[in-house]
Amino acid sequence: MSKNKNNGSGKDSRDGDRTIAVNRSARHDYHLEDRYEAGIALQGWELKSIRAGRMNMGDAYALVKKGELFLFGAQITPLSQASTHVVADDRRTRKLLLHRHEIDKLVGYVEREGYTLIPTRVYWKGNKVKLELALAKGKQSHDKRQAAKDRDWERDRQRVMRRHNRDA
Repeated sequence: MSKNKNNGSGKDSRDGDRTIAVNRSARHDYHLEDRYEAGIALQGWELKSIRAGRMNMGDAYALVKKGELFLFGAQITPLSQASTHVVADDRRTRKLLLHRHEIDKLVGYVEREGYTLIPTRVYWKGNKVKLELALAKGKQSHDKRQAAKDRDWERDRQRVMRRHNRDA
């Protein structure tokens, strides 16, 4: 028998973080500052759907309600064979699990300093689903243009450096 444990996804199960879904627009629309790791309270059918790769975080955001954090707008499409006895709501509100001192710190940033909580990615950590939550401030349109210019310049600089190294 092989010593290499495989979970069926083709990846070794011993590697720590395996990404499930990424919010690609977060880096474009926001200045991301601090990042926090949160657990997500999921139902059984949701976990099966996540294992099948049916999660989308395009419109997801987190809010503070009554001293607790909740994830809104994340879509987990139900599998037909996994949720036959349950009425599955693919965009239901899910509770985020953090330590009390982390929640208090985030509440202070959100309410007093005007930050937004943006989920940036969802990943496996061991056999648990974790969410990376970022404190963010919205970008203005001129900030987005500057970021695009910087990205293009960096790409051109790398291209020139490669050409220079190849010719030398």
